[in-house]
Amino acid sequence: MKLWSDSFADGAAIPSTNAFAKHHPESHVELTENRNPHLAWSDLPAGTRSLALIVHDPDVPSVGDDVNQEGKTVSASLPRVDFYHWVLVDLAPEPSAIAEGELADGVVARGKDGPACARGRQGVNNYTAWFDGDADMGGTYFGYDGPCPPWNDAIVHHYHFTLYALDVERCAVDGEFDAPAVLKAIEGHVLGKASIMGTYAINPDAVEAG
Repeated sequence: MKLWSDSFADGAAIPSTNAFAKHHPESHVELTENRNPHLAWSDLPAGTRSLALIVHDPDVPSVGDDVNQEGKTVSASLPRVDFYHWVLVDLAPEPSAIAEGELADGVVARGKDGPACARGRQGVNNYTAWFDGDADMGGTYFGYDGPCPPWNDAIVHHYHFTLYALDVERCAVDGEFDAPAVLKAIEGHVLGKASIMGTYAINPDAVEAG
Protein backbone atom coordinates (compact mmCIF):
# COMPACT_ATOMS: atom_id res chain seq x y z
CA MET A 1 0.00 0.00 0.00
CA LYS A 2 1.46 3.33 -1.07
CA LEU A 3 0.61 6.98 -0.28
CA TRP A 4 2.20 10.09 -1.78
CA SER A 5 1.59 13.77 -2.44
CA ASP A 6 2.40 16.02 -5.36
CA SER A 7 2.15 18.99 -2.95
CA PHE A 8 5.20 18.01 -0.87
CA ALA A 9 7.74 15.20 -0.72
CA ASP A 10 7.73 12.74 2.15
CA GLY A 11 9.93 14.20 4.88
CA ALA A 12 10.10 17.66 3.27
CA ALA A 13 8.54 20.99 4.19
CA ILE A 14 4.83 21.53 3.56
CA PRO A 15 4.19 24.64 1.39
CA SER A 16 2.53 27.59 3.12
CA THR A 17 -0.36 27.28 0.65
CA ASN A 18 -1.28 24.04 2.44
CA ALA A 19 -1.00 25.64 5.89
CA PHE A 20 -3.44 27.62 8.02
CA ALA A 21 -0.93 30.43 8.59
CA LYS A 22 2.64 31.51 7.81
CA HIS A 23 5.34 33.82 9.16
CA HIS A 24 4.86 37.58 8.92
CA PRO A 25 7.85 39.81 9.74
CA GLU A 26 5.80 42.37 11.69
CA SER A 27 2.73 40.61 13.11
CA HIS A 28 4.55 37.23 13.45
CA VAL A 29 1.75 35.35 11.69
CA GLU A 30 -0.78 35.75 8.88
CA LEU A 31 -3.45 33.45 7.47
CA THR A 32 -2.74 31.61 4.21
CA GLU A 33 -4.57 29.68 1.47
CA ASN A 34 -5.28 26.68 3.73
CA ARG A 35 -5.66 24.29 0.79
CA ASN A 36 -5.64 20.58 1.50
CA PRO A 37 -2.60 18.98 -0.14
CA HIS A 38 -2.84 16.55 -3.03
CA LEU A 39 -2.83 12.92 -1.91
CA ALA A 40 -2.80 9.75 -4.01
CA TRP A 41 -2.65 6.04 -3.23
CA SER A 42 -2.11 2.67 -4.89
CA ASP A 43 -1.60 -1.03 -4.15
CA LEU A 44 -4.50 -1.28 -1.72
CA PRO A 45 -4.95 -4.63 0.02
CA ALA A 46 -7.45 -7.09 -1.44
CA GLY A 47 -10.86 -6.63 0.14
CA THR A 48 -10.52 -2.89 0.74
CA ARG A 49 -14.02 -1.40 0.87
CA SER A 50 -13.26 2.11 2.14
CA LEU A 51 -10.43 4.31 3.36
CA ALA A 52 -9.93 6.50 6.39
CA LEU A 53 -7.47 9.39 6.52
CA ILE A 54 -6.08 10.95 9.69
CA VAL A 55 -3.59 13.84 9.81
CA HIS A 56 -1.94 14.71 13.10
CA ASP A 57 0.88 16.79 14.54
CA PRO A 58 2.53 15.13 17.59
CA ASP A 59 4.63 18.21 18.40
CA VAL A 60 2.01 20.54 19.93
CA PRO A 61 2.98 22.08 23.30
CA SER A 62 1.33 20.30 26.22
CA VAL A 63 1.19 23.58 28.14
CA GLY A 64 0.11 26.79 26.42
CA ASP A 65 1.43 29.39 28.87
CA ASP A 66 4.20 30.64 26.55
CA VAL A 67 2.45 30.01 23.22
CA ASN A 68 2.46 33.06 20.94
CA GLN A 69 3.62 35.35 23.76
CA GLU A 70 5.90 38.31 23.04
CA GLY A 71 9.36 37.96 24.53
CA LYS A 72 8.95 34.23 25.19
CA THR A 73 9.88 31.02 23.40
CA VAL A 74 8.13 27.66 23.63
CA SER A 75 10.96 25.45 24.85
CA ALA A 76 12.06 22.42 22.85
CA SER A 77 12.12 20.46 26.12
CA LEU A 78 8.41 20.97 26.80
CA PRO A 79 6.41 17.71 26.56
CA ARG A 80 4.34 17.52 23.38
CA VAL A 81 0.87 16.17 22.53
CA ASP A 82 -1.17 15.27 19.43
CA PHE A 83 -3.20 17.81 17.46
CA TYR A 84 -5.50 16.41 14.75
CA HIS A 85 -5.78 18.45 11.54
CA TRP A 86 -7.92 16.21 9.33
CA VAL A 87 -10.25 13.25 9.83
CA LEU A 88 -11.92 11.74 6.75
CA VAL A 89 -13.84 8.44 6.61
CA ASP A 90 -15.95 6.49 4.10
CA LEU A 91 -13.50 7.52 1.39
CA ALA A 92 -13.97 5.34 -1.69
CA PRO A 93 -10.84 3.56 -2.98
CA GLU A 94 -11.52 5.03 -6.43
CA PRO A 95 -10.77 7.61 -7.69
CA SER A 96 -7.36 7.05 -6.13
CA ALA A 97 -6.48 10.67 -5.37
CA ILE A 98 -7.67 13.83 -3.64
CA ALA A 99 -6.78 16.97 -5.59
CA GLU A 100 -5.09 19.91 -3.88
CA GLY A 101 -7.79 22.27 -2.66
CA GLU A 102 -10.59 19.79 -3.37
CA LEU A 103 -11.89 19.59 0.21
CA ALA A 104 -10.38 22.73 1.76
CA ASP A 105 -9.59 26.04 0.07
CA GLY A 106 -9.23 29.01 2.41
CA VAL A 107 -9.60 29.67 6.11
CA VAL A 108 -13.27 29.60 7.12
CA ALA A 109 -13.94 31.47 10.35
CA ARG A 110 -15.92 29.28 12.78
CA GLY A 111 -15.17 26.23 10.63
CA LYS A 112 -16.32 24.50 7.47
CA ASP A 113 -19.58 22.57 7.31
CA GLY A 114 -19.71 18.84 7.98
CA PRO A 115 -19.63 15.99 8.45
CA ALA A 116 -20.88 15.25 4.90
CA CYS A 117 -18.52 16.14 2.06
CA ALA A 118 -17.99 15.25 -1.59
CA ARG A 119 -15.66 12.35 -0.73
CA GLY A 120 -17.25 10.79 2.36
CA ARG A 121 -17.60 12.20 5.86
CA GLN A 122 -15.21 14.52 7.67
CA GLY A 123 -14.65 14.61 11.40
CA VAL A 124 -13.96 17.50 13.74
CA ASN A 125 -10.36 18.70 13.95
CA ASN A 126 -8.66 20.21 17.00
CA TYR A 127 -9.09 23.82 15.88
CA THR A 128 -12.57 23.39 17.40
CA ALA A 129 -11.01 23.25 20.87
CA TRP A 130 -8.23 25.72 20.06
CA PHE A 131 -10.67 28.49 19.11
CA ASP A 132 -13.22 27.70 21.81
CA GLY A 133 -14.33 30.98 23.36
CA ASP A 134 -12.88 33.12 20.55
CA ALA A 135 -15.63 35.55 19.46
CA ASP A 136 -14.34 35.75 15.90
CA MET A 137 -13.12 32.20 15.23
CA GLY A 138 -14.97 29.94 17.68
CA GLY A 139 -17.02 27.15 16.11
CA THR A 140 -16.98 23.54 14.92
CA TYR A 141 -14.14 22.86 12.50
CA PHE A 142 -14.82 19.94 10.18
CA GLY A 143 -12.35 18.56 7.65
CA TYR A 144 -8.89 19.86 6.85
CA ASP A 145 -7.30 22.89 8.43
CA GLY A 146 -3.56 23.06 7.90
CA PRO A 147 -0.47 23.68 10.02
CA CYS A 148 -0.31 26.65 12.38
CA PRO A 149 2.38 25.89 14.97
CA PRO A 150 3.13 28.61 17.54
CA TRP A 151 5.06 31.47 15.97
CA ASN A 152 7.48 31.33 18.90
CA ASP A 153 8.00 27.56 19.03
CA ALA A 154 11.65 26.51 19.18
CA ILE A 155 11.07 23.34 17.14
CA VAL A 156 9.83 22.35 13.71
CA HIS A 157 6.54 20.43 13.73
CA HIS A 158 5.91 17.15 11.91
CA TYR A 159 2.59 16.38 10.20
CA HIS A 160 1.74 12.72 9.67
CA PHE A 161 -0.76 11.81 6.93
CA THR A 162 -1.95 8.24 7.52
CA LEU A 163 -4.30 6.38 5.19
CA TYR A 164 -6.05 3.24 6.45
CA ALA A 165 -7.52 0.56 4.17
CA LEU A 166 -10.65 -0.88 5.79
CA ASP A 167 -12.78 -3.97 5.26
CA VAL A 168 -16.00 -2.00 5.90
CA GLU A 169 -17.79 0.43 3.59
CA ARG A 170 -18.92 2.71 6.42
CA CYS A 171 -16.93 3.63 9.51
CA ALA A 172 -18.96 3.12 12.70
CA VAL A 173 -18.95 6.75 13.87
CA ASP A 174 -21.72 9.32 13.73
CA GLY A 175 -22.37 13.00 14.37
CA GLU A 176 -19.45 15.24 15.28
CA PHE A 177 -16.85 12.47 15.51
CA ASP A 178 -13.12 13.05 16.04
CA ALA A 179 -9.89 11.19 15.33
CA PRO A 180 -9.75 9.16 18.58
CA ALA A 181 -13.30 7.95 17.89
CA VAL A 182 -12.31 6.85 14.38
CA LEU A 183 -9.17 5.07 15.61
CA LYS A 184 -11.29 3.14 18.08
CA ALA A 185 -13.99 2.36 15.51
CA ILE A 186 -11.56 0.92 12.94
CA GLU A 187 -9.90 -1.48 15.37
CA GLY A 188 -10.13 -4.96 13.84
CA HIS A 189 -11.01 -3.57 10.40
CA VAL A 190 -7.62 -2.32 9.16
CA LEU A 191 -6.25 -4.29 6.20
CA GLY A 192 -3.26 -2.04 5.74
CA LYS A 193 -2.00 1.50 6.14
CA ALA A 194 0.50 3.92 4.63
CA SER A 195 1.91 7.23 5.88
CA ILE A 196 3.84 10.24 4.70
CA MET A 197 5.17 13.11 6.80
CA GLY A 198 5.71 16.79 6.11
CA THR A 199 7.33 19.47 8.26
CA TYR A 200 6.30 23.04 8.98
CA ALA A 201 7.29 25.99 11.16
CA ILE A 202 6.18 29.60 11.44
CA ASN A 203 9.15 30.60 13.57
CA PRO A 204 12.00 31.18 11.05
CA ASP A 205 14.47 30.16 13.77
CA ALA A 206 12.80 26.83 14.59
CA VAL A 207 15.04 23.75 14.51
CA GLU A 208 14.57 20.01 14.51
CA ALA A 209 14.08 18.68 18.03
CA GLY A 210 16.86 16.57 19.46
